[in-house]
Amino acid sequence: MKSVLKAALVGVALTSFASVASAGTLACLITKNNSNPFFVKMKEGAAAAAKEAGLDFQAYAGEKDGDAAPQITAIENCVAAGAKGILITASNESVVPALKAAKAAGALVIALDTPLADASAQDMTFATDNFEAGTLIGAWALATMGDKAKDAKIAMLDINKDNISVDVARDTGFLKGFGIDVPDLKVLGSEKDPRVVGHESSGANPEGGQKSMETLLAKNPDINVVYTINEPAAEGAYAALKAAGKEKQAIIVSVDGGCPGIKSVAGGVIGATSQQYPLLMAAKGIEAIKAFAADGTKPKATDGLSFFNTGVNLVTDKPAAGVKSIDSKEGTAKCWG
Repeated sequence: MKSVLKAALVGVALTSFASVASAGTLACLITKNNSNPFFVKMKEGAAAAAKEAGLDFQAYAGEKDGDAAPQITAIENCVAAGAKGILITASNESVVPALKAAKAAGALVIALDTPLADASAQDMTFATDNFEAGTLIGAWALATMGDKAKDAKIAMLDINKDNISVDVARDTGFLKGFGIDVPDLKVLGSEKDPRVVGHESSGANPEGGQKSMETLLAKNPDINVVYTINEPAAEGAYAALKAAGKEKQAIIVSVDGGCPGIKSVAGGVIGATSQQYPLLMAAKGIEAIKAFAADGTKPKATDGLSFFNTGVNLVTDKPAAGVKSIDSKEGTAKCWG
């Protein structure tokens, strides 16, 4: 393994995997946290792919979404260890200077799931088309409501107020899919449509989702559409609706497609979710690092996009006319976590 990393990393979880290659090429994965099933599965996928590729592997994680300090420390440690590539789901843009330094030191930097606004800080992004993921659940909600959509009362449960790219893309994609005008697709909350009750920060976790939903229900108890950034937030939103005796009044839509989320679709808790594929993101990222280490080759974007698209499917057991989807049985076969 490469040189010893800093021993004390506050808020950073480290996992090491012994290399099976004599060259000792190091790949690093840095995720937002170690609790979200999405990142857990991404870590598993990257570790397995690195082992198969014969790469040394180190995995780091912050404590929560939006907490960039541990990620910056992890980037610095990966550079000090001579990493040939860094895969990262960035908490926010404050990691940009450290990533630019990593590139300057000769590392390939690949964003997973969450592209950075500063394109110069990354060589490529491997991700779901998060805007498409949002558009799919928005179009499904619109078609499901039918004529009642004109009187919808919509709760928006985002990650936070930091305008993180994945947060903005899913949020604005949902609104556009629902037929709501969004003047600025680069920021949260630019829409003026009175059907949107409000945006709240869920932290992308159940506790935050419940608190956010409670706040919005206090603002308007007649909410009948709930957009959630991910399925853990949807879980919390449902808990709040149920506690208020309103679980049958609102449809909940989400993004992720993890196995617990698909189970929630099958159980009727979540009406529809857009399923993404973190194992594929991680595996493709490791493949790219191996190729770069071998001959300097850098990955290319999917035709017509600025990133490598790893795909998305709408999962629902209540298909809507004009919106392509798969059912929860197929979603279960494709799920993770």
